[in-house]
Amino acid sequence: MHFDTRCVRAGVQPDPTTGAIVPPIYQSATYVLEEVGRDKGFDYTRSSNPTRAVLEAALSGVEGAAHCATFASGMSAVDAVLRTLDAGDHVVSSDDVYGGVSRLFNTILARHGLSFTYVDSSFPERVADAIRPNTRLVWIETPTNPLLKVSDVAAVAAVAHAAGIPLGVDSTFATPALLRPLEWGADIVMHSTTKYLSGHNQIIGGAVLSDDAAFQEKMRYQQKSIGAIPSPFDCWLTLAGLKTLSLRMARHSENGMAVARYLSVHSKVARVTYPGLKSHPGHAVAKQQMSAFGGMISFELKGGLEAGRSLMNSVRLCSLAESLGAVETMITHPATMTHADVPREERLARGLTDSLVRLSVGIESADDIIADLDAALH
Repeated sequence: MHFDTRCVRAGVQPDPTTGAIVPPIYQSATYVLEEVGRDKGFDYTRSSNPTRAVLEAALSGVEGAAHCATFASGMSAVDAVLRTLDAGDHVVSSDDVYGGVSRLFNTILARHGLSFTYVDSSFPERVADAIRPNTRLVWIETPTNPLLKVSDVAAVAAVAHAAGIPLGVDSTFATPALLRPLEWGADIVMHSTTKYLSGHNQIIGGAVLSDDAAFQEKMRYQQKSIGAIPSPFDCWLTLAGLKTLSLRMARHSENGMAVARYLSVHSKVARVTYPGLKSHPGHAVAKQQMSAFGGMISFELKGGLEAGRSLMNSVRLCSLAESLGAVETMITHPATMTHADVPREERLARGLTDSLVRLSVGIESADDIIADLDAALH
């Protein structure tokens, strides 16, 4: 089945009760048992819910994974994966990760006995050098948030597997439309379904996918024990968004390339980072493992922080907003918004400067997006 078809049809069957082509919202907390010890597959919605089950089947089909567990947010999905580790375990992580992930790792999980080493995972040899005897997980983002570094999933997987360690990939920016990490050797894939998968700024959610049945049981245990699960209505909205994922990502990628090319030659722009540009250090790897380059761009302005503030206060079509991956174009200042909790010295060491601007290019007319940026830049 082609990917476009999987987005529309995978995991979704007509409702067996009514024949409804759209899965119903089972807004129920509990389910009546037929008799003691015998149910119809559901007993309590924290454990499982019919609408959630359809979403998990659909996401499995789109990602090409055997198993999927959904969560109340991308962060709760990351937390669920990390909570399969024990005190004293060590994690090698990409150095450029979403600020919420840094916050979770450094200020919460570190207090419970986990330790973390951050490396530029664009260089697989640096991942190899960071592995210790107690390393139990390699965790990467590709492309990363917000610097859009690209990691070679197959190469990093080879490094991790040589040491007997699983590789987890946050593939939120790429989505299964552009990259399916399991096909390149990854063991775990995480998505913030808040972003491109739902695509319409309507829900908060997350998903963890794998081909490992034992790992899936651990995710089910996390869902049931901690209860950070998505509501049936949020699952239903995500299913609706998923149907247009292939179409949207094609438009996001087309617009992203057009906007990146415009910014790359603008006299007031110091630097543009977009995997689709040949100037990107990871362009060759991105071209090899991704079918297109997505809608995320980061760039720096000449004039530093004040120039960035002026730009973001002057746009009209682009929305100044924290999130990304929706049909609307959104512009963000990571240093004061998404990565504000990352200490400044740490941000600067990563290359995340005060003047960095992150742009989530939407599906509006590329001409209108460029016109808005052009007016703001002038």
